Amino acid sequence: MGKVKIAIAGVGNCASSLLQGIEHYKNVPPEQHEAWGLMHLEMGGYRPCDVEVVAAFDVDARKVGRPLHEAAFAPPNCTTVISDQVAKSDVVVQMGPVHDGIAEHMADYPPERSFRVANERAVDVATALRDSGAEILVSYLPVGSQKATQAYAEACLESGVSLVNCIPVFIVSDPQWGERFRAAGIPCAGDDIKSQFGATILHRSIVRLFADRGVKVERTYQLNTGGNTDFLNMLSRHRLKSKKISKTEAVTSQIPYDIGADNVHIGPSDYVPFQNDNKVCFLRVEGRGFGGAPIELEARLSVQDSPNSAGIVIDVVRYVKLARERGLAGPLLPISAYTMKHPPVQMRDVDAARQIDAFVEATAGDGGA
Repeated sequence: MGKVKIAIAGVGNCASSLLQGIEHYKNVPPEQHEAWGLMHLEMGGYRPCDVEVVAAFDVDARKVGRPLHEAAFAPPNCTTVISDQVAKSDVVVQMGPVHDGIAEHMADYPPERSFRVANERAVDVATALRDSGAEILVSYLPVGSQKATQAYAEACLESGVSLVNCIPVFIVSDPQWGERFRAAGIPCAGDDIKSQFGATILHRSIVRLFADRGVKVERTYQLNTGGNTDFLNMLSRHRLKSKKISKTEAVTSQIPYDIGADNVHIGPSDYVPFQNDNKVCFLRVEGRGFGGAPIELEARLSVQDSPNSAGIVIDVVRYVKLARERGLAGPLLPISAYTMKHPPVQMRDVDAARQIDAFVEATAGDGGA
């Protein structure tokens, strides 16, 4: 088997967790069919250790120009350490385009918790992708980075590289962008990554259970707090329009009727510095059961935010690699529906998972990669 060669845009907490996870799962015995923390230890013949980062982009002065294995632990990163040793990398973090990637208010916060923009000229991303041999670009840009995300998407189209868009800027789920990737013969997946077991997947499951058991969902909310740069960035409410759409549709798509916009509230709530990468979700669902009797559910979920999505990304990039090998193009619907909050087509998670498994099995039946 070969490698799954990826580039990363944004060497923040999520990228750090991904790199640490690749190292952590190297030690899983080959004969082991399951590994805690992963949905698939092997996927189409590829294991987590086959994912290789060949290029990286950031805009922070403490990361640009540094080897990737050092930049992954540089401030303001504050994620839980899964593996304090990641493989030494020859990849040097390059200066990416800034555009709208940094919220203005972040300059008012201490540098150890915020960005310090490097005094460097942005590289030509398309050229850098081609030179690196990357097949897939994983976008971990901050929420609200509309122009920056579009610039990276253009670079992917120019260089023939697939896009895995982990943030709530609508590229893969936008019909025009999706058609451009399809016309270019490039598969892509997005938008806005779900966590392995996070607020969105829990909320989706609860409201789906209400509906499946004949309970009418009447009102619901989801509030989230955290202390990483993602939550600090999201204090700028004008950057949250697509995030709220993404999170809300991910949940309401599982309710087979309209409960009204005034009866649902889903989105980030506040930045709590001492939480660091710990994300806490508070959710409530109100409904009516037999004879109209009220049913109310409240839950609190606490997770380490960045590791919670890393295993999902490992699955997505391996699926995209298989799609490239099979000559597929455009938005990949099952993997996007299963792993993203705002895919081109919403599905029930169980249906999307079934289609993913069938695709992977068919790939193996074709002789693998």
